Amino acid sequence: MRFTYAEAMTDPSYHLPLARAAEAAGYASVSVADSLVYPEESEAGYPYTADGDRAFLEDKSFVETFVLIAAMGAVTSTIRFTPFVLKLPVRPPVLVAKQAGSIAFLTGGRLSLGVGLSPWPEDFAAMGVPWARRGRRMDEAIEVVRGLTGGGYFEYHGEFYDLPPVKMSPVPAEPIPILVGGHSEGALRRAARLGDGWMHGGGDAAELDALLARLAALRAEYGTAGRPFEIHAISADAYTADGVRRLADKGVTDLVVGFRNPYVKGPDTEPLSRKIEHLERFAESVIAKTGP
Repeated sequence: MRFTYAEAMTDPSYHLPLARAAEAAGYASVSVADSLVYPEESEAGYPYTADGDRAFLEDKSFVETFVLIAAMGAVTSTIRFTPFVLKLPVRPPVLVAKQAGSIAFLTGGRLSLGVGLSPWPEDFAAMGVPWARRGRRMDEAIEVVRGLTGGGYFEYHGEFYDLPPVKMSPVPAEPIPILVGGHSEGALRRAARLGDGWMHGGGDAAELDALLARLAALRAEYGTAGRPFEIHAISADAYTADGVRRLADKGVTDLVVGFRNPYVKGPDTEPLSRKIEHLERFAESVIAKTGP
């Protein structure tokens, strides 16, 4: 089992020392939250809170995802970075391919690209991208990013993107894993058909079991069950050695852990020293007993 340290919506100056501390403690990865703008008004709800309330996001700091990964990569040497998740279809996929490929090259392949749909129509509007058919746009964007970061000439002719044979340089020595986030049927199908893995957004054990069962069925349907596939999960079971073993038995490969509730309104007042204590204590009590 591998462990990803999650800390977001905190003092931006904390990210680099936390990445160094997580690397030293034995975490495999650091997750990076993605947010573009906060709309003053929106009829959309947040999909991972019980009541859909999004107010906890207001005035929270989000350093641009690729900028933050590059900065953390420069002060570490082994830990990976996993956007959780990059709002892919609101961005030009050619630019995402250039950014992701450059970071993967400069960090020695320490990027796993978690991607998903934004729940906010306002993100699409702000970026000048239609909200309609966003799922199909997402599918094509994944294909473009994978093709352009693979090396050599790549061309693509889809509904939304059309590229003559082009190539980028540099590209990473190994393919960038593309992990698809989301709990909807469309997201699960996308992960099973196009992804190198799936990212779970949280929920109770019964819901996770149902999602894993559906994902397995879809991978069998698409004929992708035999290829390597990562499953990144958020679970209360992640905080005990026995719980970690139960999740491993279910096929989970990576556990995303954090040590505060991020869904609260107002600023994060926990000091950096306390955050490091939390991540080190977990590493000693759980990672050391269950990690690779």
